[in-house]
Amino acid sequence: MLAATGSAAALGAAGLGARAARAQAGGTVNFIGWSAAVDQVRAQISAFERATGIRVNYENFPWAQFRTALVTRLVGNAPIDVSWISDAWLPEFAEAGWLANIDDIPELMKYNAEAAEYCTQSMRYRGRQYGLAYYGDHMSFMVNAELLQRAGIPQPPATWDEVVQASLRIKQQGIAEYPLLLSLAADTWLIEFVSALVFSHGGRFVDERGEAVMADPARGAVRAARFLREAIHTHRIVSPGAVETAEINGLRAFGSGAHAFAIVPTYRIRALNDPSQSQAAGRIRLALMPKGGPEGTNETCGWIRFYGMTPGAKNDRARRERAARFIEFFGGRDTAGNYSMQKLLLTDLGLPFCTLPLNQDPEVQGFWTRWAGEGGGAVIAAQSARTRKKDVISPWFGEWVETANQAWQSVCLGRAEPEAAMRAAAAKWTELRRAFR
Repeated sequence: MLAATGSAAALGAAGLGARAARAQAGGTVNFIGWSAAVDQVRAQISAFERATGIRVNYENFPWAQFRTALVTRLVGNAPIDVSWISDAWLPEFAEAGWLANIDDIPELMKYNAEAAEYCTQSMRYRGRQYGLAYYGDHMSFMVNAELLQRAGIPQPPATWDEVVQASLRIKQQGIAEYPLLLSLAADTWLIEFVSALVFSHGGRFVDERGEAVMADPARGAVRAARFLREAIHTHRIVSPGAVETAEINGLRAFGSGAHAFAIVPTYRIRALNDPSQSQAAGRIRLALMPKGGPEGTNETCGWIRFYGMTPGAKNDRARRERAARFIEFFGGRDTAGNYSMQKLLLTDLGLPFCTLPLNQDPEVQGFWTRWAGEGGGAVIAAQSARTRKKDVISPWFGEWVETANQAWQSVCLGRAEPEAAMRAAAAKWTELRRAFR
């Protein structure tokens, strides 16, 4: 495990021990999560109980039912202390008073100094922070190194224009019919995929004030939409069936070895290079997200899930202390000074983390070398530093994204010009934003 070092770590360990000693004897933390990493969570709970003397009541529900189950319990004032939260729910939950901010809990806020910026920003709403990360990930640009070698392409393309040219070369040589794999089904993943394209084209959906800029031809969203339309209908390097390809099906297609390039969640790299799950195992490598257009960047879209504290827990001194101890042990360092939960989730399940010190951990580096190839961990760390949170997360996000998904699909199907599609998405955003006020 990654050990803390130096006098600061010693003081931190002493503080952890003192807080543990002050915890109410026989106290309990009520924790609710979705049915993921259950074995790892239970192992960490056992470690937490041994280290602190605080017991944990753990309840979980399948992801599909989790949000409804959680909201029902929150509305009913169930005795929940800590819960897993999706970044997409934060504004709604904060506005409803279902989450407590943690800005006044120094032992939790100190971890911002060791976290990726996009992770911290994904837990903030209206200037307040609401938790510590459970895990954080981003969209990665992945390549099939064997197909590039067969086509005589020495290195991954650095721009989307180069992706087009490389794809045309691969297509002309009969190596792959549709070299670029994109999963563009109208599901919950679509906003992450298109946000990665928008950000890498130097664009945004909204500005710093929250006003829609997605319809501005010079701000990136239109450029990204035009790139998609041309990739499908002009260059024919992306399959027309991409609009019906869900993320899991895109993963399987890329793992079949039929495509040279893809945008894929980073955590999928282990499955793609696992011979028991992928025909392309050993050939998939990562590169920085290509730059698009004159304002292009290597930026991509990230997302997180985090540990949030309920107002009921925060408003009771004893519950607050126990909940803070739990969140620190799971989302920060444990009582030995290690980021044990984040490391466990990576090495057991392949889930990336938000905490920067783990990038230097030899076991973490070994994990990435095994599954992402030599230098793969460095690419992941570099891409994480160039990751932005979704800029459209808002109380009206759930309603707006339905219109946005339709707009992107209309572009991909050739039924709408990029400018018109983005105007429709922008108009809906403005309408909902004004109604919220």
